[in-house]
Amino acid sequence: MAASSIPFCDVEESYAEAKRTFKNQYDIGDVLGEGTYGKVLKARCRQTGVTYAMKQMKLGSHSEEGVPSTAIREVAILKELTHENIVQLLDVFCKPGELILVFELLDSDLKKHMKALGGKLQPTQVRDFAAQLLTGIEFCHASRIIHRDLKPQNLLIDNSTLALKIADFGLARAYSLPIPQYTHEVVTVWYRPLEILLGSKLYSIPVDMWGVGCILAEMATGAPLFAGDSEIDTSFKIFMKLGTPTEAIWPGVSELPDFKPSFPKWSHKGWANIRNTLAQVGPQGVELLDQLMRYNPKTRISARQALQHPYFNSNVM
Repeated sequence: MAASSIPFCDVEESYAEAKRTFKNQYDIGDVLGEGTYGKVLKARCRQTGVTYAMKQMKLGSHSEEGVPSTAIREVAILKELTHENIVQLLDVFCKPGELILVFELLDSDLKKHMKALGGKLQPTQVRDFAAQLLTGIEFCHASRIIHRDLKPQNLLIDNSTLALKIADFGLARAYSLPIPQYTHEVVTVWYRPLEILLGSKLYSIPVDMWGVGCILAEMATGAPLFAGDSEIDTSFKIFMKLGTPTEAIWPGVSELPDFKPSFPKWSHKGWANIRNTLAQVGPQGVELLDQLMRYNPKTRISARQALQHPYFNSNVM
């Protein structure tokens, strides 16, 4: 099946018939994961014998609640995004109380992949995964899509080819100019950029680039950079490593809703002193990290620019 020919339920087709057709097409297997949205299960296509990942989402019991906006958004966005570094949506089935999305199945995610290898990755693998992540994000941004929830659990890995694919577009948004106001309740807190942590509702694609920087550093060092237990704790962990932001380095920061002049004053520790990041990615990798994690979103490097960075031609070992 091609992503461009996703068969949505025909409104004139009875739900019972649609359900029979769907069940006849797939054999349901083991549960791969569970969350507040529902379950992810293995599903084998009877016609081809290929096994897929089936995301089974429970909908509200009251008809007026309808399909959640996150589900509609994920389907709409993935219909438009066909790329080797983005997970492919293959089939959609809807019925009262349930929405099922069928995706290509990959072996693992980046978090599990790193854990299986004992934590941090080899420098060459860090660089390769970073290049694939940036390639996928650059395609999203060129398609005017902000992911807004980049984290290792949302990056799927094929163990045999070491292909990386971006997944979980439930919080993604199509954006336009001028940038509208968005909710700041996006991005898992450890990977959330300071502009969102400090309450800004005006943000754009640089939020994803901060996430890329967090993931690059985590791949190199084996642990999250800013593992806070709340928004303010995460902010302080960022300040302690990268310095407390000032108007000099980020004009307008003092006017953000959650910025406080009373914040403790820390200086940038230097990447060489942050879990020995320098040794893992080399001077050029540190330079790229510094550009990905600039406090001022206007000066943060873009995915397209990052892919041209000398780090990706360096001889990291």
